[in-house]
Amino acid sequence: MINKLFRKKSVDQIIADAQEGTGLAKVLGVRDLVSLGIAAIVGAGIFSTIGLASYEGGPAISLLFVFVAFACVFTALAYAQFASTVPVSGSAYTYAYVAFGELFAWIIGWALVLEYAVSNTVVAISWSQYFVSMLEGFGINIPKWLAMAPGYAIDAHEKFLSAGMTALSASDKVGLHAYLSAPRVGDVPIIFDLPAGLITVLVTWLVYVGIKESQRASNIMVAVKIGIILLVIAGGMFFVKPENWTPFMPNGVPGVMGSVAAVFFAFIGFDSISTTAEECKNPQRDLPRAMILCLVICTVLYVAITLVLTGMVNYTELNVKDPLAFVFKYVGFDRMAGIVSITSVVAITSALVVYQLAQPRIWMTMSRDGLLWKKFARVHPKYRTPSFATIVTGVVVAVPSLFFKMDFFVDLTSVGTFFAFILVCAGVLYMDYAGLSAKSKFRVPYINGKYLIGLGFIAAWVILYRYGQDTLKEWIELPWLEIIEHKSLLVVFWLAWLILAVMGFKYRFSLLPVTGILINLYLMSQLGASNWIIFLIWLAIGLVLYFMYGYKHSRLNKDV
Repeated sequence: MINKLFRKKSVDQIIADAQEGTGLAKVLGVRDLVSLGIAAIVGAGIFSTIGLASYEGGPAISLLFVFVAFACVFTALAYAQFASTVPVSGSAYTYAYVAFGELFAWIIGWALVLEYAVSNTVVAISWSQYFVSMLEGFGINIPKWLAMAPGYAIDAHEKFLSAGMTALSASDKVGLHAYLSAPRVGDVPIIFDLPAGLITVLVTWLVYVGIKESQRASNIMVAVKIGIILLVIAGGMFFVKPENWTPFMPNGVPGVMGSVAAVFFAFIGFDSISTTAEECKNPQRDLPRAMILCLVICTVLYVAITLVLTGMVNYTELNVKDPLAFVFKYVGFDRMAGIVSITSVVAITSALVVYQLAQPRIWMTMSRDGLLWKKFARVHPKYRTPSFATIVTGVVVAVPSLFFKMDFFVDLTSVGTFFAFILVCAGVLYMDYAGLSAKSKFRVPYINGKYLIGLGFIAAWVILYRYGQDTLKEWIELPWLEIIEHKSLLVVFWLAWLILAVMGFKYRFSLLPVTGILINLYLMSQLGASNWIIFLIWLAIGLVLYFMYGYKHSRLNKDV
């Protein structure tokens, strides 16, 4: 049984399986891929979560963007090597099948549902908020009970009952109004986010009718998106007050690192273009180029816009859902604020398109391997898209977006994505060890880490001992139960670094993939323990499904 669980697929076998009549249209070039990558990355993160991140970390949040981008560069290089070696749909799922075997491939495929389908729920909810705000600017008011998750309204009502109207914030008052004005079935108010559900249905229809149509729509929306961001940067520069950048790090390192989930969410998506490998004209050449290009472009835009926002307005004012529009309202430039609100709707829609493209192709590949029901691999005879998987993705995104809060999904999405990124970086180490890298048309630059990984571990502890006495003192004073509950992920990080140092010395590991593993693992350790508990529950559900269906129907299992 153990052998079956960890049986790997060869690169040649995966490519042969992909050529068995799937019939996906090969229409995408480098420009299209870069456009899709930017569409995925520059979405709800830059248009909403950047405000909360700046509020918590101050102007120094721009450094966190650089740090997270640094982690993503190493991961992007690993993805690029895999994409050039295994040019088929499936992304990290397929790569894990090559490097670690079937069980890990299933786990990654299940985790990718969090990255694509679940994160798209966040994007849909964010789109709804901007859309409703835009309509209000034109004097069109959607009933509040039709445009929010019921949890917000229920929380506002409970807060009103316990503390009175004076304790309610502006958003709480909107939620209370929704609760009181909503139609009822008995004593239960009917409240849901209709715009979020409708946009998901419309985008699902778009990606259902064809990759080329989706790509054209994405290109137009990306042009609008980049234009408005450049306009915000150029226009906002005239309102920057350098004194707003002081203090640069008002809440210290903990304040900056506390925004890891929000900042990382702004980068999620660069890997999604690897799911379109079978629709690329030249995937071995174009996918690596596109992945690196879109990541570099977005990083420059993020850092610039963060500095402009925190320069225009003091960071304490940025805890808002529409920060790009808010800063221009704050400085009295209402016309620009209106333009930003309108174009933000277009910008966030483009992110929805890419994620709705990515998830069905993961499921299609898993189905082709026998791990999911055969219908998930069905390709529409006319539109040449994974039809059934696309419809299921629409349902999976639309239903939660109608009823759930956005903040529930942000951290959960980040945990699943970090997990996938770490395994992809580790997969490159395995490819080097097994000699598979020789088949790669693009390779992560090799830097011998035999001594450097261990020296880095020692140097990190020396720096911590010399400059982190307060941190060490905090650890010493914490009870063991507190360490297990709140610091266990950091313990895992240090143990992983030590193990990689030993293995790197023995097997001459390449430094860059190891660096990617360690940075992603450290960023994971900054997420709350509750998110990890939910993620582990999610994985447990996935394993139950695998052993109930996938293990028995796997093509590799049938070949025995």
